[in-house]
Amino acid sequence: MQVLVFKTNLYNSHCVLDVKHCLDQHPQIQRWNVDLHDYDNILRIETAQLAGTEVEQLLQQAGYFCKELY
Repeated sequence: MQVLVFKTNLYNSHCVLDVKHCLDQHPQIQRWNVDLHDYDNILRIETAQLAGTEVEQLLQQAGYFCKELY
């Protein structure tokens, strides 16, 4: 299991609800959360085999910025 960490522009609960369905339904995502109190609105994803670029594409398709932090 690995934890992927991303900087996003998910700045409030409405934005998080916009991406909730695609993240909840993704078969390779075990758990996820967004820290809206962090300056970078950090998205953390627990996964066994999902690549960071796939998460970036998911959020970009939903209309949001997402960049993996290394």
